[in-house]
Amino acid sequence: MTVRWGVVGPGRIAAKVVADFGHVPGAEVVAVASRSAERAQAFATEHGIARAHGSYRAIVEDEGVDVLYVATPHPQHRAVTLAAIAAGKAVLVEKAFTVTPAATREIVDAARARGVFVMEAMWTRFQPAIARLRDLVDEGAIGPVQSVQADLGAQHNTDPADRFYNPDTGGGALFDVGVYPISFAQMLLGTPETVTAHGVLAATGVDVEEAVLLGWPDGRSAALLASLRCATPGTARVIGTAGWIDVPPRFHHPHSLVLARTGREPETIAAPPLGAGYAHELIEVTECVAAGRTESAVMPLADTVAVQDVMAAVATQLGLDPREGPGEL
Repeated sequence: MTVRWGVVGPGRIAAKVVADFGHVPGAEVVAVASRSAERAQAFATEHGIARAHGSYRAIVEDEGVDVLYVATPHPQHRAVTLAAIAAGKAVLVEKAFTVTPAATREIVDAARARGVFVMEAMWTRFQPAIARLRDLVDEGAIGPVQSVQADLGAQHNTDPADRFYNPDTGGGALFDVGVYPISFAQMLLGTPETVTAHGVLAATGVDVEEAVLLGWPDGRSAALLASLRCATPGTARVIGTAGWIDVPPRFHHPHSLVLARTGREPETIAAPPLGAGYAHELIEVTECVAAGRTESAVMPLADTVAVQDVMAAVATQLGLDPREGPGEL
């Protein structure tokens, strides 16, 4: 069968994702929706998509679509995703999944009640290099993991009108870049017991930068940094009792790993992605939907909930007040 995809929110990230569908067997992008009919049509024309809808409701009601890829600003994810679930459509939701744990749980509960596939678009977990990292850890290559270090930052426009600095569009470092190191640490260490955050807010009320320390009862830890004002290397290091694994820049979509076992020379392991790297999560969703599965084993909903809880703790400690969008279209 061919799994028919629709795109909600034809922006910059959606353009990159759609370009990778050439690497996804059994999938076809058949529709796109924007609140601007002109913008939807322009995106459809550019990417060879058959149908362009001038509203999100229209694509939710399009019976020729099996899966919706939601790439709107974070606070709009909730309404679109809940409507799609109610219509029986599978959904791939860009990260951050929402901007509050309550909205995340609302979506998860709806998906499970309806028996519909939903997954967060955390493409990092599907990169071949990261899949290899998980295998090495599972094989005991560096012993039990004790600590994770990761940073992700870039210098962004500081204009208060810019999306990154607008609280109404889910702006700030946490939901755009902080989600990556937090999800990376949660993937390897599980859900932390303690969250400690230190950072700074912009005049608009969104977070510009934060350092986050996660702790586990047995002494394991994660030291993370996210920034919109500093261009950081974008590296990650996974430290075990018998060595470590370095993930070179940018760690959220790497092409290789460096395995350093205690007493041995470091070993570089190449594992480049298909296309721009988005194909791997698209393949996962396509295969899951075709097989009738309702969750991904690689990016399960429980992990998304755990990460949202960590981000909420960070937001509270920084004094950030995320503005969640409405629950209905």
